[in-house]
Amino acid sequence: MSRLFAPFQIGELPLANRIVIAPMCQYSAEEGSATDWHLIHLGHLALSGAAMLIVEATAVSAEARITPTDLGLYSDANEAALARVLEAVRRHSPIRLALQLAHAGRKASSRAPWEGGAQIPLGEPGSWRAVAPSALPHGAREEAPLALDAAGLQKIRDDFARTARRAERLGFDALEVHAAHGYLLHQFLSPIANQRTDEYGGSLENRMRFPLEVFEIVRAAFPATKPVWARISATDWVPGGWDIEGTVALSQALKARGCAAIHVSSGGVSPQQKIPVGPGYQVPFAQRVKAEVGLPTIAVGLITEAEQAEAIVADGEADAVSLARAMLYDPRWPWHAAARLGARVEAPHQYWRSQPREFKDLFENAAFGAR
Repeated sequence: MSRLFAPFQIGELPLANRIVIAPMCQYSAEEGSATDWHLIHLGHLALSGAAMLIVEATAVSAEARITPTDLGLYSDANEAALARVLEAVRRHSPIRLALQLAHAGRKASSRAPWEGGAQIPLGEPGSWRAVAPSALPHGAREEAPLALDAAGLQKIRDDFARTARRAERLGFDALEVHAAHGYLLHQFLSPIANQRTDEYGGSLENRMRFPLEVFEIVRAAFPATKPVWARISATDWVPGGWDIEGTVALSQALKARGCAAIHVSSGGVSPQQKIPVGPGYQVPFAQRVKAEVGLPTIAVGLITEAEQAEAIVADGEADAVSLARAMLYDPRWPWHAAARLGARVEAPHQYWRSQPREFKDLFENAAFGAR
């Protein structure tokens, strides 16, 4: 039997298999509100056969957005727009839905990737002053962010709590706290971005303090029966930056605070990073966290082939795999993986006729609405 398609559980949340759709920013919102693009995008991914879909990095405030067109959940209008999308998805798919809560920190006020991705100069339309642990810009030619004072830190805590409560009203099955890819919580963790001299900077314990406070606040604001976990960059890929030893320590501290899993990625805090990209290049980090911390881990990073994903799970390197670009390229990746691995996958009746004759037992009925 395929281990990739074996049932799995994160906390009290049952999952039909070990395939997760990673959060992927779409830069297609209007004032933080989901649009028809999100309905199409999330709707078709929800029919993929994956067990869980993590909705893209969702800003906890307007200034927390990476770009002016980032998805947000900080207003009633944002909440209503996302409710429309989720209602349609749930009507036609049993996929579990998680939301990634995020704050861009010093990487805020930027252009969309297809517009170059650079920071928008202050004074130009769509710009705002970013905030960060320290007044250090992400890139050498960018504006320095404002270093967060006590009031600024408290506002961010409150923003995360409010967004978590909105997510509960929307009925999300789980939450993921974004502490990776060079965004605000990762900035606190990394000595590259955090040069504070107060209780939030300096030692590893101090640099972990604010991300752990935010996690505790989100955990307390979301129902105890629903899991909350974190996505972490295991290394900055820069000498003297955040590393796997810090990741293990942070994961252990998160575990003590009720974290249900660790989603292990890497990089993003510095343009100086040198990443040795290759198939499954981040999987060893997930394996180490799993072995040393004992939490379920989700591996991500150039996992593209069914046999590769099967081996990661079967060999105990991670408990689940997360796919992003591979899922955009092939939105039926789980169907094709199931066919290659001799497994079965849920699919709606409307698509059953697509089942190749040689895989007549590939599809099973999706139990719409089952929660």
